[in-house]
Amino acid sequence: MMLRRRFFLVGIFLLLATGQRADEFKFPLKSNSVRFAVIGDMGTGDKAEYETSGQMNEQRKNFPFEFALALGDNLYGGHSPKDFEKKFANPYKPLLDAGVKFYAALGNHDDASERFYKPFNMNGANYYSFKKGNVHFFALDSNYMDPKQLDWLQKQLQSADSNEWKICFFHHPLYSSARKHGPATDLRLLLEPIFVKYGVNVVFAGHEHIYERVLPQKGIYYFVEGSSGQLRAGGLDRSSITAAGFDTDRAFMMVEIADDQMYFETVSRTGTVVDSGVIQRQQAASVAKP
Repeated sequence: MMLRRRFFLVGIFLLLATGQRADEFKFPLKSNSVRFAVIGDMGTGDKAEYETSGQMNEQRKNFPFEFALALGDNLYGGHSPKDFEKKFANPYKPLLDAGVKFYAALGNHDDASERFYKPFNMNGANYYSFKKGNVHFFALDSNYMDPKQLDWLQKQLQSADSNEWKICFFHHPLYSSARKHGPATDLRLLLEPIFVKYGVNVVFAGHEHIYERVLPQKGIYYFVEGSSGQLRAGGLDRSSITAAGFDTDRAFMMVEIADDQMYFETVSRTGTVVDSGVIQRQQAASVAKP
C-alpha cells in the first residue's frame, strides 16, 4: 500500500522588506480574483469603529472588495437587537448597503446566538466553510475546539481541491508576540499538525488588539488582526517571529488572491498603509512513499 503525502511549497515576497516603498504596492485587480477585507475585535459601537469602517468604505472605492472576514469579538457587551444594530449594522451600513457580505467567527466576548444573525452568514453553525473562486475558507470556533470540530476540519481539508488556496480564520492566534495574551499554545498543539498535514496556506486570527504579521511557521503564514475596533496601544512586544506589526491605531486588512498570488495591504483608521506584500503559492506536489 502506497502512502501519499502532500507537500505545499509556499514562498513570500515582502514588498516592504525588500526596499520597495509602500506606495509602490498595487493590487492587480484581476477580473477573476478573490477580494476581501479582514477585521477583528471590532464590535464596540464607538466612534473609532465608525471611523475604521468609514475608512474601509473609502478604500473600497479603489479596491472593491466583495466580502469581509470577521475574526471574532464581533459584539462587546450585550447582544440585544439594539446591540446588533449599534455595534454592527449601523457602523457598517455603507458596506452592507453596497452588498459586502461579512463572514464571522466567534470570539470569547461573543454570544453563541450570533451564529443565527443573518448578516454574519454563519447559517446557525459555530464553524463552517465556503468557497470563493479558487479559495476555500474555513471558519473555526476557537472557543471550543472539541473532537467533533477537529474531525470536521480534517475531513473538510482532506476533501478540498489541492489546487485551491486553503485559508482558516478564527479568534485566538496560534502565534502572537502581543503582551496581553500571547499565543494560544494549547490550541496550536491541536490545529497546527492538521494545518501542516493538509496544506493550509494562510491563517487569520484576532483576540490581541494589535496587528502582527508573523514570519512563516512550518510553511504557513499567520496574521493577527484584532485592532479594528479595540486597540491596546503599545501592546505588541516584537519578537523573533514578528515580520511586521502595528499597535498605535485601529487597522484592517485588504486582500486579493489572483491565481497563485495573495496580495495584502494593512491600513490604519486614518488611511496610512502600515504593511503590504505578496505571498506566492506554489502548486502542490505529491510524493509516494512505501
